[in-house]
Amino acid sequence: MLRSVCLLLLFIALPAFAAAPDLPDTPAAAVAREWIDAVNSGERARLQAFKERYRRKAPVEGLLELRANTGGFDVVRVERSEPSTIRLLVSEREGDGLARLEASIEPGKPESLKLGVELIERPADLAIPRLDAAGLAAALDRRIDAAVAADAFSGRVLVTRNGETLYERSAGLADRDAGTPVGADTQFRLGSMNKMFTAVAILQFVDAGKLTLDTRVGEILADYPNRDVATKVRIRHLLTHTGGTGDIFGPEFDQHRLNLKTHADYLRLYGKRGLDFEPGAEQRYSNYGFILLGAIIEKLSGTSYYDHVQAKVFGPAGMRDTASPLESEPMPKRAKGYLRDGDHWASNVDTLPWRGTAAGGGLSTSADLVRFATALMDGTLLSKRLFEQATAAQAPDGGYGYGFGVAGNGAQRRFGHGGGAPGMNGELMVVPASRTIVVALANLDPPAASRLAEYAIHRVPAAD
Repeated sequence: MLRSVCLLLLFIALPAFAAAPDLPDTPAAAVAREWIDAVNSGERARLQAFKERYRRKAPVEGLLELRANTGGFDVVRVERSEPSTIRLLVSEREGDGLARLEASIEPGKPESLKLGVELIERPADLAIPRLDAAGLAAALDRRIDAAVAADAFSGRVLVTRNGETLYERSAGLADRDAGTPVGADTQFRLGSMNKMFTAVAILQFVDAGKLTLDTRVGEILADYPNRDVATKVRIRHLLTHTGGTGDIFGPEFDQHRLNLKTHADYLRLYGKRGLDFEPGAEQRYSNYGFILLGAIIEKLSGTSYYDHVQAKVFGPAGMRDTASPLESEPMPKRAKGYLRDGDHWASNVDTLPWRGTAAGGGLSTSADLVRFATALMDGTLLSKRLFEQATAAQAPDGGYGYGFGVAGNGAQRRFGHGGGAPGMNGELMVVPASRTIVVALANLDPPAASRLAEYAIHRVPAAD
C-alpha cells in the first residue's frame, strides 16, 4: 500500500506521451494486472472479490481511498519479470505520482500472494520537462480552470523563487452560501501541515539544550500513565512517526470530539494505551505522537502550546495570519470547509475538532507559509545543523525527516508537508537549493490542493 495521502501526493510525475507496455504471460503478471484493474474500477465489490480470492487481510477502504486520490494506475515499465515474480513501474492516472509495484505468487496457492506498491523518485529518462515562467503560468491556469469547472478545486496557489513570485492564483469560493470568493488573505485550515510548526518548536528546545533527540517521554511527562510509552519512546521517534504511539481518530474521537479541548484532554483519553510496536521498529503515521510533542512543549515552556508557537515560531517568521483559534470563534477570513456528500459538497463543520492541536489544525495563508519556509532556510527558526537534519530522511522508509516530508536528492532535494481531512487540503513544498516554494491550499477534500502543488513543483523553471 502506498503511504498516507499527504506523502503519496507530495512529490512525483510522468510524461503523458509514455506508451503502456504489454505485460508478459505469467502468473505474477496476471495477478498484478488483476489488482490494477480492480483498483482502476473503483468498485467495492470487485475489490472485495480480489481480497477474498487471494485471502487478503487489509480492508478495501484503503484501496478505495487510493483510487479516489490517484484515479487509478497505468503500467509504465516492466522492470523485472519471472513466472512467479514481477516488478512494474506504474503512474497515477489523475496525478503525477510514480510508484513501483511488486507482486509474487506461487502457482495454485492464491494465499501466497505478496503485493506491494511503493512511491519512488522519478528516473531521469521519465523526468518531466521544466517550463519557463510563462509556460508554467499558462499550464497552471489551464489545470486550475479545468478543476474549477469540474467543481474540484477552490483555493489558492502560490509559487515563489528567491523571494519573487512566479505564479499566484485564487479560485473558487471561500463561502459558498455567501458567495465570498477566495482571496490572497483567505485563511485555510491546515490539517497535518501544522506538524511542521510543532516540530520546529521541539527542535528549538533541542537547539537550546533543554532536550535531546533521545530524551524519553517520561523524562518530561513524569506522570505519564503508560510505562512503555514513558520509558521507551524518544523525541526522535515522535518526530518520525516511529514510536508506535497510534492515532487519535476513530470511534473514541468521534464520541469525544467536542470535549477534547486541550492536549491534556487527549492524554487523559489515550494515555493509558500501550504501544502498537516497539519504538524504532517501523514507521506508522501517528497523530497521537504529535499530541505528545504538544504536551512536552507545554511542560517545557510553562505556557500553552498555542502561545508558545505564536511567540517562538509565528512571530519570528513574520506569520501574521497563522493561528489555531477555536472552531466556534468567528473568523471573517477563514474559508468554510466542504466535504463530498454524494454528488454535492456539504459543510464539514460536524467533523471538526474543538480546536486544532500540535498534531494538526489551525489556519494559515499562502503568504504566511512562504514566510515560514523562508525563515527556516534563513536560519531564523532553527540552527543550520538541525534544519538540515529535520529536512533530510530520518525514517526507515526515507520519506520523512523530523516533522517534515522529504524527497529528492542534490539540487532537487525538497521538504514540506501536506494536510488533508474532510473539507481541507494543503501542501507546502520547498526546494532549498533554488529557494523554490510551492503552496497550495483548498477548502475541499484531498487531493484538491495536493495535485496542483505536485504539478507545479515538477514544472517550475530550472534554476539558473
